[in-house]
Amino acid sequence: MKLIHVAFRNITRNKRRSILSGIAIAVASMSIVFLFALVQGMRDDMAQNLAIYYTGEVRVRNAQYEEYERYNPIHLSVDWETIDRTLAQTPGVVDYVPRITFGAAFYVNGGNHPAVGIGADFNREASYQDLESIIKEGRIPESGKNEMLIGAVLARDLKTSIGDKITVISTTAARGNNAITFEVVGIAAFPVAALNAQFFWAPLDRVQYFLRMDNQVQEVLITVDEDEREAATLIKERLESATGNELEVQAYTDISMMYGFIEIAQYIYYVIGVFFLLLGSTVIINTTMMVIYERMREIGTLSALGMHGKELTRLFFLEGAMISAIGAAAGVLLGTVMIVYLGNVGLNFTDAMSGIDMEISSVLYPKFNIWTTIIVYIYSVVISAAATMIPSRRASRIEPVEALRYV
Repeated sequence: MKLIHVAFRNITRNKRRSILSGIAIAVASMSIVFLFALVQGMRDDMAQNLAIYYTGEVRVRNAQYEEYERYNPIHLSVDWETIDRTLAQTPGVVDYVPRITFGAAFYVNGGNHPAVGIGADFNREASYQDLESIIKEGRIPESGKNEMLIGAVLARDLKTSIGDKITVISTTAARGNNAITFEVVGIAAFPVAALNAQFFWAPLDRVQYFLRMDNQVQEVLITVDEDEREAATLIKERLESATGNELEVQAYTDISMMYGFIEIAQYIYYVIGVFFLLLGSTVIINTTMMVIYERMREIGTLSALGMHGKELTRLFFLEGAMISAIGAAAGVLLGTVMIVYLGNVGLNFTDAMSGIDMEISSVLYPKFNIWTTIIVYIYSVVISAAATMIPSRRASRIEPVEALRYV
């Protein structure tokens, strides 16, 4: 207790030096907490977008579709009625929706404009995602009607508004060409830039008629309440047994290469975090070394009064640990405030993401994790305090006579 009292008195004797050391630890801790929250937010955001708009947690497609995907192989479809019946009886399946994603062109003002169409059953989509929340103008298309929902950026580029009619041209399942005219009844602000700039949505039954697909669909997106890979294995066995056809059934973690990169990046940032803390710790080492040389006479006096080498080591260690604990606490607190604030308002990367086809939203929300924050705090204190052991051991080896003669 006496050492703690002495250590606390010493760090308050030169407040400027102690504050400088604390700031270094605070900045390192704050940066790491925020970095981890941002990466976690990116990972969760991508997982959500994949599950809702691209692949589901598990995706079912024709086994040959991926091989010929660049040719828009609408004819490589799956039997929706059989899959619907089977999934309804499959344990672990929470929800699922049929979709048809196809390349198309808008015939506008005498020219063609490339686009990507999605045929969706909007009645089923209502339980799968919250489409109402992204409607900027108008309403959701109705089944049985030639209506479409279009991305806001695409509508702006085409100078299209509610009530306009657009002719869509595409290749059918019979490998011929066909055209259909849809009325724009809704304009949506999707969270992903590519969906806003390239995609339009239309009723599944009208897209099936347009593409000559009968009751076939191109893919089925599924959400599950268990491990995605295990669920994919079970679903594949049941669907192939029911349909008698080989199917591609994959979890989103195996489909998206970018999601895999985000997971790898998360571990890389852990390593970067270690270096941030080590960099901040060098300030503690440097400051403690300066303190030792400034307090040589004090060290000699303490040694002459009977304070042994180990006690001197503990004294300087306690000083460094106190500065580290206070600095890390301030840094983690500031980082948490930043995360909570930006977690509500978001970081807007709309301009940076424009023109980039990536499953990450234009507005990112850092994700606060209490356990990560606690670990960063403890790690910051341990690393920074441990860094003081080098100069502390140097102080313990100073001879009293040598220290007393130091000027």
